[in-house]
Amino acid sequence: MVRTSHDIPGAAAGRAARQARLWLATVLALLVAPVIALGSAPPASALGNGLALTPPMGWNDWNAYGCNVSEQLVEQTAQAMHNNGMQAAGYQYVNIDDCWMASSRDGSGNLVANSAKFPDGIAAVANYVHSLGLKLGIYEDAGTATCAGYPGSYGHEQQDARLFASWGVDYLKEDWCNIPFGDFSGRSHQQVAQTLYARMRDALSATGHSIVFSMCNGWDSSVQPWNWAGPVANLWRTTVDIQPNFASMLNNFHINVGLASHAGPGAWNDPDMLEIGNGMTATENQAEFSLWAEMAAPLIEGGNVVNPSSSTLSILTNKAVIAVDQDSLGRQGTQVSSSGGHDVLAKPLANGDVSVVLFNETGSTATISTTASAIGKSGSSGYTLTDLWTGGTSTTSGTISASVPAHGVVMYRVAGGTTGGGGGPTSGPIHAVGAGRCLDVPNASQTNGTQTQIWDCNGGSGQTWTSSGGRLTVYNGAKCLDAYANQTTAGTKVEIWDCNGGANQQWQINPDGTITGTQSGLCLDVTGASTANGTPVELWPCNGAGNQKWTVG
Repeated sequence: MVRTSHDIPGAAAGRAARQARLWLATVLALLVAPVIALGSAPPASALGNGLALTPPMGWNDWNAYGCNVSEQLVEQTAQAMHNNGMQAAGYQYVNIDDCWMASSRDGSGNLVANSAKFPDGIAAVANYVHSLGLKLGIYEDAGTATCAGYPGSYGHEQQDARLFASWGVDYLKEDWCNIPFGDFSGRSHQQVAQTLYARMRDALSATGHSIVFSMCNGWDSSVQPWNWAGPVANLWRTTVDIQPNFASMLNNFHINVGLASHAGPGAWNDPDMLEIGNGMTATENQAEFSLWAEMAAPLIEGGNVVNPSSSTLSILTNKAVIAVDQDSLGRQGTQVSSSGGHDVLAKPLANGDVSVVLFNETGSTATISTTASAIGKSGSSGYTLTDLWTGGTSTTSGTISASVPAHGVVMYRVAGGTTGGGGGPTSGPIHAVGAGRCLDVPNASQTNGTQTQIWDCNGGSGQTWTSSGGRLTVYNGAKCLDAYANQTTAGTKVEIWDCNGGANQQWQINPDGTITGTQSGLCLDVTGASTANGTPVELWPCNGAGNQKWTVG
């Protein structure tokens, strides 16, 4: 039996579980922010369609309404978002989920909107949403049928993508139900997912219309999209369907928080939609919103925003917390410590501040503490803490501590000193954002003069770099990244050499994602903007292109 990712909700059942990026980069892809994350696992590279450079923000009907979606609901919600401060706070997408279509395709094989629910059709709804300055999202499935049993996109990917583009759709959520695994004999679920989601990626690309691509495959844990979906989608589900209770939210947090090294601009881990206002307490709602923002997760609200409570609306429109989620550096926050249900998360921000969340998973109020050093701050005798929920400020010489309510958070923005000093040097891969590969020493050679290249990320010793004291070293510090013969001209090869303290072995990791030679002022560059394995790395005048963007660690 094919497992579905959710059941159609009935009046008695309420809402039920839903168990369950063609490469388009141009040579001059601009403004891709860096991600600096610890760990040996390579992050997914960005799809390169220029979309979702910060996590998408919007609304989806499923959590609150299930199959009870309609033209009226979508338009009322769009109007409410336009009027109630959500749009002004950054929410863009108004997303239709399952059950919007008729039970069968038309005579030409096209999807058809359910005429009772959407009497004017999806294009008219898109026009209305666009008239408010918002964007429209829609739902489909990679299988033969959606999770609720409506026609899926399997075998119709190009036709459906063209139809969505013609309607003016801006966002596609593609689910993972009713997959004909029998058509892929001998292939794993992950291999099938890679094939089917790539089909829809290519189909969307071929339309020439900008459509954010969201993969929804959380019920199938074997798919593990964070390991491969960077070049396929803009975001991917990492968890099972969230439910409107603290235990479910906590479960999804625990799954998603360890995947920070795989996320970055245009490529986001998605622990599922927000349940703000759907049944948790105000304290728990505030915790979910804070944790999702700290993890640079998409902020897709799943509740009733036509008639939200004042508490719900105030949480959803907290611009200080939203600014953490939408920060241009694009780093997912990481877990600094976790003990006895007391968690500390830290997220470096583009201006040098660090966002810190103190999270109390337990049922009793607790004091949770960390230090400026632990969150990566150094070089100051005093730091300013801004509480992002109360707006209050305080100062500290290094200790960061608060009394945190049960199931709650305290969230600070920490300013002062420098960022990046805590915890010693960073170590891990250096990712070429434009190519989706890693900075690599060919064949893990340790011969002086070996020119570096890009290669598929594999976690090997020739791809494990340490950034410390302005140097980038490999093989546990045995060799340094080196500009050949102290040359400072365009095309100078970048090689490995015995570390000698020379100026040609000094590198600057910049906030815009570039790495520049301190001696030359030139950028670390993937030759010719190639994305192929074995492409050599050289020095070149900085130009803002995607082949000069790197993420370190």
